[in-house]
Amino acid sequence: MAPKSSVPTHNDVLVPETLLKKRKSQEKAREERAAATKEKREKNKQKRKTIFTRAEKYVKEYKDAEREKIRLSREAKRSGEFYVPAESKLAFVVRIKGINKIDPKKRKTLQLLRLLQINNGVFIKLTKATSEMLKIVEPFIAYGYPNQKSVRELIYKRGYGKVDKQRIPLTDNEIIEKNLGQYGIICMEDLIHEIYTVGPNFKQASNFLWPFKLSNPTGGFHKRKFKHFIEGGDLGNREEHINALIRQMN
Repeated sequence: MAPKSSVPTHNDVLVPETLLKKRKSQEKAREERAAATKEKREKNKQKRKTIFTRAEKYVKEYKDAEREKIRLSREAKRSGEFYVPAESKLAFVVRIKGINKIDPKKRKTLQLLRLLQINNGVFIKLTKATSEMLKIVEPFIAYGYPNQKSVRELIYKRGYGKVDKQRIPLTDNEIIEKNLGQYGIICMEDLIHEIYTVGPNFKQASNFLWPFKLSNPTGGFHKRKFKHFIEGGDLGNREEHINALIRQMN
């Protein structure tokens, strides 16, 4: 009979209590992570459906509004009248000059409009108060009424959010949902729609967007001898022509 070995086998070795507890806690953490990942995937799947449905609804809304304009214009033409579209409620304002020799009132107004640097741009809701502010700083700005395409391109290409006073790129819908979710704005399409239609939460959406940092326009600005846009210059109200400037600067 062979002598019994004194070396303990695998079955004889007892696993320390601390190691057992560690393994158990690691296994529990793994299960919790897996459950959380599964739940997140389900939520994201549901969210994607919601976002897609909303995007489709917005596209239909924009098309219907455009068709209604065309219909009213044709009806007015047939009856020998003029069709005057409703005044725009949204303006896009770009600061195009002026860092020296600005009087305190104009400087403060530019600060209130968040136009601290040349080529900064912001969306503004047109009211009596904001219209007066634009008149005060007109020698330093160009502004007009952006169309849906311009709003979309600006936010997608140059859009940054203000998160804890930091300038954060809008790379994920989660950033928008985290900061504007309480207002029902959970994705880029919601944000574009709120800005373009000047919705009830326009102020929060506009303040969330960091002022746009645009490039100098292709071909540069006009010579100094031209002042107001109407005279062939760059300053002042460009109305629908602001869309061409946005294309050049975006």
